[in-house]
Amino acid sequence: MTSLRPAKGDVFDPDCPARRLLDRIGTKWTSMAVKVLAEAYPHEVRFAELRRRMPGISQKMLSTTLHGLTRDGLVERRVEPVVPPRVHYRLTELGLSLDAPLAAVRDWAETHMAEIDRANAASGTAEK
Repeated sequence: MTSLRPAKGDVFDPDCPARRLLDRIGTKWTSMAVKVLAEAYPHEVRFAELRRRMPGISQKMLSTTLHGLTRDGLVERRVEPVVPPRVHYRLTELGLSLDAPLAAVRDWAETHMAEIDRANAASGTAEK
């Protein structure tokens, strides 16, 4: 009997767990949100504070990012029923477990981004 699950590590298969996860968390905003919330863990962070600590993110993009993280069970959302509502976020245990792999990617970038920038400059395709 043939398994319907993709072969482990087959990122070319749309059902590959790694590919599906990268589709969800592969943005700079997701990585930043997880980092900010991990630094505060186990405490909550209000929406406005998250936005302040993530320079350049729009209110809409932060809302979209947090909605996706909440939907995926990585973040919990709590709303205080006041006017205007106070919205708080915190990582779940599952979300906290994502911080270490993302930190490894951030560390790799700190070590190697200058090399990538040099390669881009040398090829005439420098990107920010």
